[in-house]
Amino acid sequence: MRARDVELLRRLRAACASFEPGALAIARLRCPFCGPSLLVRLNRDEHGVRCMRCGASVIHLSLGVALHAHMPDIAASDVYELSARGPLVAYLRRHARSLIVSEYLPEVPRGTHRNGVGSEDVQCLTFPDASFDLVTHTEVLEHVPDDSRAFRELRRVLRPGGVMLFTVPLHGAERTVERARLRDGATTHLLSPAYHGDPLRAGQRILVYRDYGRDIVGRLAEAGFTRALVHSVGVDFRLIKARNVIVAYAPNR
Repeated sequence: MRARDVELLRRLRAACASFEPGALAIARLRCPFCGPSLLVRLNRDEHGVRCMRCGASVIHLSLGVALHAHMPDIAASDVYELSARGPLVAYLRRHARSLIVSEYLPEVPRGTHRNGVGSEDVQCLTFPDASFDLVTHTEVLEHVPDDSRAFRELRRVLRPGGVMLFTVPLHGAERTVERARLRDGATTHLLSPAYHGDPLRAGQRILVYRDYGRDIVGRLAEAGFTRALVHSVGVDFRLIKARNVIVAYAPNR
């Protein structure tokens, strides 16, 4: 069975498991990854709304819209994406000049590969300075113990004037709230532990270290980005509200 067929089967199984009959709805969609399609709502959860052709969630759809707005020259861009599968990866693989993907694989040495997937820790990347024109990631930084260090690393690997597009859950508060800290290998919980599902390891959960507020723009500036903004995606997905996407620019020199 081809990898594409395996992925499709995985999506179908996940959809069947999460289906809520009373939530079912369908709307027309211009998908930023696969073109004319339909948007289907399988349940009331944000992840239960998907493009029927490529399987993109509202998170990836929102980032795709922002990608077209901020990186119209994607064909001339070398890209780094902090995941190894999904509709965003498939789109970048088809359209970018080059694409490097990775996952956080703590059991695999950094900078090496397992089954063709690179192992990287965003807090200490193995790439040389100024390696990429574009960095993308979705729902990653809230799970990183030291996000300040991660932001600096991501800026380091961007070329002058490079762009980073990403999503994190934004909770509307003015300031980011730290939920947990990791020091000397020990986790200290400052609030009741919160977890998200692990898309790479079925059945496992990932600790949420912080709830981001509007000060994320300032946090990016402290890491050396010259301009950062929260892009409000001006697209009506009908069945669900689009996500905001954070856009950050590396210094021109």
